[in-house]
Amino acid sequence: MRTSFIGGGVMAEAMLARALAAGLLQAGEVCVGEPVAARREVLAAAHSVGVAATGREAIAGAGLVVLAVKPQHLGHVYQEVGGHLQAGQTVLSIVAGAPLAALAAGLKHHALIRVMPNTPAQVGAGVSVWTATREVGTEARSAAAALLGCLGTAVEVADEGYLDMATAISGSGPAYVFAFMEALVEAGVLLGMPREMARTLAVETVAGSGRLASESGESPALLRERVTSPGGTTAAALRVLEQQGMRSAIIEAAAAAHRRAQELGRPKGAEGAA
Repeated sequence: MRTSFIGGGVMAEAMLARALAAGLLQAGEVCVGEPVAARREVLAAAHSVGVAATGREAIAGAGLVVLAVKPQHLGHVYQEVGGHLQAGQTVLSIVAGAPLAALAAGLKHHALIRVMPNTPAQVGAGVSVWTATREVGTEARSAAAALLGCLGTAVEVADEGYLDMATAISGSGPAYVFAFMEALVEAGVLLGMPREMARTLAVETVAGSGRLASESGESPALLRERVTSPGGTTAAALRVLEQQGMRSAIIEAAAAAHRRAQELGRPKGAEGAA
C-alpha cells in the first residue's frame, strides 16, 4: 500500500525506518511531507523515499496517510489537507491529544485510526494502543497493525477512551521509569560508586527486570516477592519506599496524566462551558 507521512519528526522516522527494514514498506512507495527543506534532504538521503514540501503533495495517491505532526501544528494541517483526502484513503494519527472527532472535523474525513505510541518504539520496544473508526477498511486496518507491530507491541481497542488511559500508563510511563532510573543512579553515586558504573547498573537492572516480567508472564507482585527475602536488604529498602508513599505517588501521577490527557482532548472552550 502506498504510504505517505505528514511530518518527518523522530517518531515518524522511527516508524518509517523500521517498516522499511522489515520490508513492510518499499522506499519507492513512500512520500514524506515535511516543510523544512533541510529535514527533507536528510530523510531522502537516509531512506531513499520521496519527499514533498506540503502535506497536500505528500498524500497524492497514498492509501495510508500517517499524520505525525506536533499538536500545535495540527491546525495548519487541517487548512492544508482538510477536504482533500479521497474516499479510499485512511489517516493514521499519532498526534497526542487529538481525538477522532476533532480529526474528522478538521480533516473532513472519517476513515481514521488514532494511535498512542511511546518513545521506546524508536528501538522496536514500544507499546502502541490504537483504535479505528468503522469507515476503516480491512486492508487499511491490516496495514496499520503491521506498521505498528514494527514498533513493538500493538494493542487494538474498540473504545477510544482507553487511549487517554494508555497515555497515562504507557505514553507517559517511560518518563516515570527514567525518573526512577535517574534516582537509582544518584543513589549509587551517593554510596560511592562511579557515575558511569551506577548508570550501567541502573539501566540494565530496569531493562532486565522488564524483560523478565514480559517473558515469564508472572505478575510484578509475585516477581517482587521472589526478590524479597524476609529481613533482608530488599525488604529494608521496600519498607522505606512504602513509608515514602511510592506506590500511591505513582498511582496519583498516572491519574493526573489521565486527567490532563482528557483536558487536552476537549475542544477549546469546553472546559469553561462545563
